[in-house]
Amino acid sequence: MTDKTLDKLFHETLKDVYYAERKILKALPKMAKGAVTPELKAAFEKHRDETEMHVERLQQVFEILGKRAQGKTCEAIEGILAEGEEILDEFKDEPALDAGLVSSAQAVEHYEIARYGTLARWADELGMKDAVALLVQTLEEEKATDAALTKLAEGGVNRKAQQAAA
Repeated sequence: MTDKTLDKLFHETLKDVYYAERKILKALPKMAKGAVTPELKAAFEKHRDETEMHVERLQQVFEILGKRAQGKTCEAIEGILAEGEEILDEFKDEPALDAGLVSSAQAVEHYEIARYGTLARWADELGMKDAVALLVQTLEEEKATDAALTKLAEGGVNRKAQQAAA
């Protein structure tokens, strides 16, 4: 009999997103510091507070599983965050910086939305109703953050970057 079950896959993916959230938690203050517009700074600071809650919820899901909360290296988030660092370095003091930061932040959000959506479906399949509720709550917050970032981009961040180039 194989040990490659949905339970195992759920646990491995949970470790992946736990690692990712903790890395994001460390990256958000640097992104906030690099942002030019006060609205984007505030968005990053708000999401940092939410991310602390996301980590706590993930720890609760680990408890539901009867497992110790631990992460495993997530190469995807490492790459996405490295791209964000690159934008911070290459576009520092440039008009397109905030547009680039929004883009990087949305890449993070889309990754998280995919992970939380998958984990919530699997938790439901596995009959873990308490875990489903925690994961869906975080999923909805990630979607809201993505929508807020889109609003910032449409509200002028991208336009300011383009106007400065003209």
